[in-house]
Amino acid sequence: QVQLVESGGGLVQAGGSLRLSCAASGRTFSNYAMGWFRQTPGKEREFVAAISWFTGSSTDYADSVKGRFTIARDNAKNTVYLQMNSLKPEDTAVYYCAAKRARYSDDRESEYDYWGQGTQVTVSS
Repeated sequence: QVQLVESGGGLVQAGGSLRLSCAASGRTFSNYAMGWFRQTPGKEREFVAAISWFTGSSTDYADSVKGRFTIARDNAKNTVYLQMNSLKPEDTAVYYCAAKRARYSDDRESEYDYWGQGTQVTVSS
């Protein structure tokens, strides 16, 4: 079992920045690829960013966040981060982190084994 706890969400004005954190516990964190997804009411959860296991040498981003968001991991702290810059109102959502027991990440939520409870991000115009 892997437990994931997100933090860092909040209210920010358009153009601002937030950094989300996802703290993992329970198993060897470095053995898991990690992903961030988001969901707004009435819509399906969508992929945001992901990072491969161990060194995190491979990353992937949704087109909508490329150049604005950065995913990173710190295995010593069992934490994955999502740095979000130049935020837009359309980035408003509940953000979830997820863990996948595999080397490479994936943009399909069905491929992930564990999920956090989510953290709300609200971007005002």
